[in-house]
Amino acid sequence: MQYRTLGRTGIKVSRYCLGAMMFGAGGNPDHDDSIRIIHKALDFGINFVDTADRYSAGESEEIVGKALKGRRDNIILATKVHGAMGNDPNQQGNSRRWIMQAVENSLRRLQTDYIDLYQIHRPAPDTDIEETLSAFTDLMRAGKVRAIGSSTFPVSEIIEAQWVAERRGLARFRTEQPPYSILDRGIEREVLPVAERYGMGVTVWSPLSKGMLTGRYRKGLPMPGEGTRAKIFAKQMSDERNLDVVEQLVPLAGEAGLSLTHMAMAFVMAHPSVTSAILGPRTMQHLDDLLAGAAVRLGDDLLNRIDQIVPPGTDVGPNAAAYVPPAILKAELRRRPVAERAAA
Repeated sequence: MQYRTLGRTGIKVSRYCLGAMMFGAGGNPDHDDSIRIIHKALDFGINFVDTADRYSAGESEEIVGKALKGRRDNIILATKVHGAMGNDPNQQGNSRRWIMQAVENSLRRLQTDYIDLYQIHRPAPDTDIEETLSAFTDLMRAGKVRAIGSSTFPVSEIIEAQWVAERRGLARFRTEQPPYSILDRGIEREVLPVAERYGMGVTVWSPLSKGMLTGRYRKGLPMPGEGTRAKIFAKQMSDERNLDVVEQLVPLAGEAGLSLTHMAMAFVMAHPSVTSAILGPRTMQHLDDLLAGAAVRLGDDLLNRIDQIVPPGTDVGPNAAAYVPPAILKAELRRRPVAERAAA
């Protein structure tokens, strides 16, 4: 396993980061099996583990905490805050009030007294970024957090966070965690160049585009059965644009003597701005397949042919887990009240 520096933090992380989203009720409910998967990844040389409080309502963090007993000092441990953790409207978001409570909950579940990388899982338009950065700064000064980052932030908010940190003398985001794959190349336009400009590490999620780039989802074939991610992201998995591209990529990978999975993983790691790619195995078989391609490197000719199929900076189809501003989702946020329209 090769290691790269996480932005300008000086922290060395493996090229692959083990994502823990699929450990717990939302994926693999068997704690012992999940722990075996984590241990195998660590034995392979992966030293970077990423989870979040909302994954399986905290169960993922609990599994990771148990798995890292006796190995914690050698692991770069990342988790996130933002998602709802209860019915109380204040048990979510990016406020100081919630962050200070959420971090204690995460530390307890992870059975550790510090988090190497604490990340805001998504933006919160109702909260000043200064509020968030101020809370994170205090956590760093208290020794509970070593570095901070953002996840799936629009480029405008990445830049705003950097400016606010500089002007207010606050800790700044050292990393960004965006979606990136052959099917989701939009971050190449602005996010990756801006991250490089500010010296931010980039840990990409969904390099296999929710499993679309495993070869399991093909035109004319039935969708995988119940209980799979396909059920959750059915619209994305059945999108004709995505499926058309997959049909072009499968033979291309075959010509190169690669599986589609290994070509897709090597593609994201070929970009110089990408620090690490998150693996999200649910089973030991998934992990074994991913690790088998760790040494794959793509030549320029193959990368050029991928560019011809999916032009740089292009998102082929919808990414159901990507961040969408509230005004895009809620009509009332982009329309004046009827009375104001009538008066105008």
